[in-house]
Amino acid sequence: MPNTGYNDTPYIPGSPYRVHDGDRPQPRIVTPGAPATGDQPGTPPSDAIVLFDGKNLDGWTKHDGEPAGWKLEDGCMEVAPRSGNIRTRREFGSCQLHLELSEPAEIIGESQGRGNSGIFLMTLYEIQVLDNYNNPTYADGTMGAIYGQCPPLVNACRKPGEWQMYDIIWEAPVFADEKLVTPAYVTVILNGILLHHRRELQGPTKHRETTCYTPHAAEAPLELQDHGDRVRFRNIWYRPLTGYDQV
Repeated sequence: MPNTGYNDTPYIPGSPYRVHDGDRPQPRIVTPGAPATGDQPGTPPSDAIVLFDGKNLDGWTKHDGEPAGWKLEDGCMEVAPRSGNIRTRREFGSCQLHLELSEPAEIIGESQGRGNSGIFLMTLYEIQVLDNYNNPTYADGTMGAIYGQCPPLVNACRKPGEWQMYDIIWEAPVFADEKLVTPAYVTVILNGILLHHRRELQGPTKHRETTCYTPHAAEAPLELQDHGDRVRFRNIWYRPLTGYDQV
């Protein structure tokens, strides 16, 4: 391949490469997935690791390892109330996570009692799932909140029954010698709208309590909450955040 750059420009500070360096490695190619349209789910990019493709729940369990007890229908999984949370068999840390969800079309309850579920990153850090379309509740418990810590920038909820899309960039906390080295950060986009921009977490999310970090493993499952409401999920995949030290 011809050298399309330059070899007489200054070096970029902190980098072994020059400005416009023609020998700098090219980005690897990833084929984008198709976007969701109406009631049709999107498709993952070519390098995604699929956690749920609508075919089965083989990659999910209860916290005790028993089979996931949620309902599987029409390419979606639906919370089976009082069956318990489910989590992935696969464990991972920092990642780009995508999932699509739909709140129950029939409106039942109000505040935290309407369409409640949760996305627990590494089983500890909850991004709230709630039907907040014309349904006020406490700010740090609204759809997209870092539960109990930080409200989203805006309310970007669609109407109940419509499909919604979460895209989350998760930077896992780092521990060394049983001490926190780097806290967790999260960027959250709902339906194409930014809710959090690299927001620092104070520790694992809790109900009616403040929090602090306790050392834990570098990788853990993704967990979805059974809060008693029949929320549906589909098209769940992630991409590990790797390779940033090579560019």
